[in-house]
Amino acid sequence: MFKSPGDIAFTLFGLDVRWYGVMMSLAMLTGILVILLIRRKYFKDISVDIICDISFLLIFAGLVSARLYYVIMDYSYFFRHPEEIPAIWNGGISIQGAIIGGIIFGLFYTKSMKISFLRYADLFSFGIITGQAIGRWGNFFNSEAFGLPTNLPWKLFIPFASRPLEYRNYEFFHPTFLYESLLNICIFIILYLVLKKFTNRHDGFIFFLYIILYSLVRIIVESLRIDSVLNIGYFHIAHITSVLFILAASIGIYYVQKNKKTTD
Repeated sequence: MFKSPGDIAFTLFGLDVRWYGVMMSLAMLTGILVILLIRRKYFKDISVDIICDISFLLIFAGLVSARLYYVIMDYSYFFRHPEEIPAIWNGGISIQGAIIGGIIFGLFYTKSMKISFLRYADLFSFGIITGQAIGRWGNFFNSEAFGLPTNLPWKLFIPFASRPLEYRNYEFFHPTFLYESLLNICIFIILYLVLKKFTNRHDGFIFFLYIILYSLVRIIVESLRIDSVLNIGYFHIAHITSVLFILAASIGIYYVQKNKKTTD
């Protein structure tokens, strides 16, 4: 059984430091470290200075777009409580929103620097999926992003105040944050095996594979979650976005393969 110790990690100079922020910070730093380690062996042509520049700018762009996406999806609530829009320490950021924002920023940045977007995207995919695996634990401490009620041995206890109204009589739920974290680790392993085995791969393949695999994970995990901010009919918005991601990434793989064959 899992049970969150609470959302406050420690108090520093009279200010409460939340576990959510600690996990997000750890996710970002670990993600950058992984990028640098992968670069050392497999992407030696990529500049460390540019990696550092992109990393910090990408973190900012990702956080802004992740929060903006979440706010838009739950616009009815934030329209009534606009003062809570910047309060990301309480949770409420969308990984899919971060991916969209990150891609847009990456395209503009790499074009301005006249460097390959797809090659950098391949490398950064390892840091991003690492960050996602760690960052999901922020949901654990905030008692959010959980699934349907369950009595499985690895069930998650959710405090009464954090339960949806229709599930107030249940105490234990699927720890979907954990499922996604573990599956993200599996994605990292798959990406690394592809990187290691297919040394003559074409730029963009790893990035598009990451998008497809993560979207499949979201479709699976989202089917258990009960806290989607927006539903369209019987589908969670995360399901719809994931399908669109898979279609776009599949087209991306087709085109990079086609271009490679043309230039071979």
